[in-house]
Amino acid sequence: MQTPYILVAPTGARRTKQDHPNLPIQMDEIIQSAAACFAAGAHGLHLHVRDDAGQHTLDPGIYRETLAELETHLPDMGVQITTEAAGVFDVATQLACLDGVKPRWASISVREIARDPALADRVYGTCVDNGTKVQHILYDVADVALLADWHSRGIVRADQTSVIFVLGRYTTGQVSHPSDLTPFLETFENRGPWMVCAFGQNEHACLHAAAQHGGDLRVGFENNLLDGHGAQFTDNAASVNALADTLKAAP
Repeated sequence: MQTPYILVAPTGARRTKQDHPNLPIQMDEIIQSAAACFAAGAHGLHLHVRDDAGQHTLDPGIYRETLAELETHLPDMGVQITTEAAGVFDVATQLACLDGVKPRWASISVREIARDPALADRVYGTCVDNGTKVQHILYDVADVALLADWHSRGIVRADQTSVIFVLGRYTTGQVSHPSDLTPFLETFENRGPWMVCAFGQNEHACLHAAAQHGGDLRVGFENNLLDGHGAQFTDNAASVNALADTLKAAP
């Protein structure tokens, strides 16, 4: 099995210290968590930032400051920012974030951008202009179809093919299964680079299945806090390390 790219998502937009005391929220915590995850085998970081009240934000200034610190401390670790709306931000704010930060890499949900179709072309064009690599977030096969339509119409540019398939949702007790990947693979035609993340304590089983199909992997507290036996990982690095060990042991 080819070694997959491992992206760690240590924070997310919704969880707090009440969910896990080692959830990294402050910038210094994010840097420390990223460093530990990099040492444990993660290749990249999926970055969420919070405001002074600890709430999810798309503030360009906070992003730029955090990215600068990450570049200083972890120059060899890839960093992807999120544009996740999280039920708070509109498409105009997402566009302003992309234009204000000019990140090297960003995740963008086609479903969220479709809330304001008039801005869709500008969102993806801005990424081209700023040299931002796009990873499209796909929650179901309807999102796969939407992305294919936007590709055919030139809204999403021809080389913007990278995707992440999301198995499961932010719901209490959510447990994803490896079979949840099948509909995505059956309908994904462009076959650009693809990645998987999965909610619930079957996260690592889902990621292992994705790796066996040639996919890359996103792991971390944004999607799951638990090992396969239902016990909490001590921190994100422990989850990354466990995943790396599973992959090394695979035939």
